[in-house]
Amino acid sequence: MSRYARPVRLRPPLALEIAVARGVAALSRGVGAGGGTTIPGKLLAELDRGAIDRLAARLANGTAVVSATNGKTTTTAMTAEILRPRHSLAHNAAGANLVSGVASTLLSAGAVDLGLFEVDEAALPELVQRLRPRAICLGNLFRDQLDRYGELELVAERWRDAVADLPEAAQLVYNADDPQLAAVSEAHSSRVAFGLDDPRVARPSLQHAADSKYCVRCGTPYEYTAAYVGHLGAYRCPRGDHARPALDVAAREIEVQGRERASFRLDTPEGSRPVELALPGLYNVYNAVAAAALARSLGAELDEIAAGLGRFSAAFGRFERVNVGDKRILLLLIKNPAGANEAVRTLVDGGAPHVLVVALNDEIADGRDVSWIWDVDFEPLLPTLERLVASGGRAAELALRFRYGGLDHGAIEVEPDLGNALDRGLELTQNGGELVLLPTYTAMLALQRILASRGLAKPYWERSR
Repeated sequence: MSRYARPVRLRPPLALEIAVARGVAALSRGVGAGGGTTIPGKLLAELDRGAIDRLAARLANGTAVVSATNGKTTTTAMTAEILRPRHSLAHNAAGANLVSGVASTLLSAGAVDLGLFEVDEAALPELVQRLRPRAICLGNLFRDQLDRYGELELVAERWRDAVADLPEAAQLVYNADDPQLAAVSEAHSSRVAFGLDDPRVARPSLQHAADSKYCVRCGTPYEYTAAYVGHLGAYRCPRGDHARPALDVAAREIEVQGRERASFRLDTPEGSRPVELALPGLYNVYNAVAAAALARSLGAELDEIAAGLGRFSAAFGRFERVNVGDKRILLLLIKNPAGANEAVRTLVDGGAPHVLVVALNDEIADGRDVSWIWDVDFEPLLPTLERLVASGGRAAELALRFRYGGLDHGAIEVEPDLGNALDRGLELTQNGGELVLLPTYTAMLALQRILASRGLAKPYWERSR
C-alpha cells in the first residue's frame, strides 16, 4: 500500500453499536443522568454518523417529523395520542429533539413500526435528510433565540431547502396562516394546508411585536382580516403578490373556555367532527389542528383523530397542573414574545391571577439574549396582580420589566432561587387557590426536578415513557 494512501476506517456492525449505546443509556439512568435521553445518541453519532439513517430505515411505516418555534412538543404528543391505537411508536416524548435525541429514541425503541419525532428548528434540515420522512409538519416560525437561529428569514430559507429535498411521495403538512411557511411550502408539490378560520376569536389587529407582517414577495405590509396568534391569521398583500392559501384542514366554530378547555369543529376533505380539548387557548387549537392534519396524512380516520385529541392531556409545563396539598400549581412555559403573549391572553380570559411567579433564565437552551421580555405584553395582568415573585438567573431584569410596566415596587419580590420562589408563591396563595408559574425552558425543567424531588411529580424521563 502506498505510504500516501488514506487508512480505511472500519465501521463496527450496527448491532454492536446499538448494544454499546443502549448499555450507556442504562448506565446513565442508573446514576440519575437525566434518563439517558441524549447520551446514547451522541455516542452512536461518534461511532457511526450514518447509523440513525439505517435505524430509521428499519421502521415498517417510516417516520414523521414535527417542527415549529412554539408548540412542537404538544403537537407531536397530540399526534402520538391519535396514532397509538393503530401504531407502535418511537416517539421522543421527553423533548430531546436534536440529532442525538432522535438517535437515542430510535435506540431505545423496541418493536415499533413508526417513528414520530419533534425536531429542533436548526436540526430539521439534517434530520429530514437522514430520516427521509413520509410526512413532515411545520407549525409556525416566530422570533426565538436570535443568537442561535438568526432571523426568521434565514430559518425559512433553510427549511425551504429541506422541504425541496423531501422524497416526492412525502407529504408536507404546513400552517398556511404563517406567511413564511406558505412560501416554504411552494418547494414541495404534495402538501396540505391547515389553519384557523373563525374571525370571532381573532384579534382586531396585529400586536406590536408581530413578526412576519411584510409580504414575502414585495415587502408591502400584509392586510389581515383575522389575526389569531402573533402574525398567524388570514393575510393578503394589498398589491396581490401573496396571500394565505386555501385551507385543506381547518378549525372553525372555535370556543375558548378560560383556563380550562377549548373546542372547535374540525373540517377536512373527508368531513367534519367536533373536537373537545382539555386544554385552553387558541395556540392549543393550532396545535390540535396541526396534529389532526399530520395524523390524517399518516392514515388516521376522522373518528380516531377526534377521539385522540379528546383523550389528550398536557405535556409537562405546557399548561399542566400539579396538586400541592390543598393548593394547585399551574405551569405554563414561556420562551418568546408570541408564546408569552398567548399565555397572558389565556390567563386574562380565564381570570388573571393575584399571585404570579415568573422565572427567567438565559442558559443556552433559553437563548442568552433576554431582551424579548420587553416585547411581551405583561400589562393586562397588572390590574389584578397583587404580588409578583421574579425568579431565575435573570430575575432582576424581569422585575425591572414589570416595574416599567407599571407594577408597584412593593408588589415585586426578587428571589433568584427557583425552589425558594416556588415556596414563596405557595405561601402567598390562599388555601384552595391556584399558583401560576411562567418559567422559561430551563427554569421549567428545574421546577420539574424540584417537584419530583418532593414527590409531587415523576422524573421527566419516567413521565415520557
